[in-house]
Amino acid sequence: MGKGTQQTIPSNGSIGKSTSEEHMSNSVATQNPIAAFSGFMDKFKPQLALAIPKHLSADRMSRLALTSFSTNSKLQECDPKSIAASIMTAGQLGLEPGVNGQGFLVPYGRTCTFVPGWKGLVDLVSRSGRGTVYTGVIFKDQEYTWLDGARRDLIIHNETDLDDPDDITHAYSIGWVKDSSMPIIELWRVSKIVKHRDKYNKVGKSHYSFRDWEMYARKIPLLQVLKYMPQSIELSNAIAISHASEAGRAAIIENGIVLDTEPEMREEQTLCYSDDDFNRNLPGWKKLIAEGKKTPQQVIATANSKAPLTADQQKKILEFPGPSAQSSGEIVVTYAQVSDKLNKAGDIDLLDAAADLIGEVADPQQRAELGNLYKQRRAELAG
Repeated sequence: MGKGTQQTIPSNGSIGKSTSEEHMSNSVATQNPIAAFSGFMDKFKPQLALAIPKHLSADRMSRLALTSFSTNSKLQECDPKSIAASIMTAGQLGLEPGVNGQGFLVPYGRTCTFVPGWKGLVDLVSRSGRGTVYTGVIFKDQEYTWLDGARRDLIIHNETDLDDPDDITHAYSIGWVKDSSMPIIELWRVSKIVKHRDKYNKVGKSHYSFRDWEMYARKIPLLQVLKYMPQSIELSNAIAISHASEAGRAAIIENGIVLDTEPEMREEQTLCYSDDDFNRNLPGWKKLIAEGKKTPQQVIATANSKAPLTADQQKKILEFPGPSAQSSGEIVVTYAQVSDKLNKAGDIDLLDAAADLIGEVADPQQRAELGNLYKQRRAELAG
């Protein structure tokens, strides 16, 4: 072998590339973001496998992340760690990003966040076996009839020939709680959805609604209906993640708790709670936790849906003592308790906090009546 040729002999005995060839290969790999991200995900798989449910595969979730990464140039500008965190969040919810609209990896600058799609939220409700939901849109060439009150119904009279998102006039969602005598229906005009988006959007034109308006339009009334549906842990967390994404915030699930991952963004937002705001807007949170009517995670999710909490505020909630371990029997939320809270609520935020308890009332008929009371009181406070 001549002196001018330098070769390496790997431990398995095969002849490797020359040093210069290895250097060139490494240089190309560092210049190729897809190859670099693929290597990053390979190293991340063991940690991912520990975090996701058993029915999901770390290999499959990794491939889904790589597919999204390779087809989205904006995603390639994100910190790989935030993409990995988003994949882990999706896995903990039991949703697969990019598959049948269950959820999406959405880049906000250099931060990636997982946004549950409306199909993913519908799927989570169906898995519980305690209810079903549906969401849709109405185009301007369609006629409809909306009946409210005891005969709640939404009737769409004709099919549409349109498919342009600009031709959508309304979005709606319908929910059926198992054994309930009437559905839960939300019908929103597009103008109301735009106002909702503009109120909570903190990232301008980067908000995903500008790229997929129909998905966003379907999702907003769906989130309102989900307030009255039986809540699994996965669904509660998915709703909290959705609320964070609506405001352009990234969030992760840690030990079953949804946490905002961008405190520096929180501090810049005028909607961030001060301690006085927090105690004033959620005055009964300590009692709810102490009596076992709300978990700390549910209080955090409710608060973050209105304005982000600071890390210290979340820690304070998590450390607040719940019901005594000596107590026996299941704590039941009654119709009278929820009705009283709805009637006494002095503003919409307090009313929404009280409405979160509707799904915990056992009787389906009573839940439906409380839902109607909530809508009536909301209309009074809004007017």
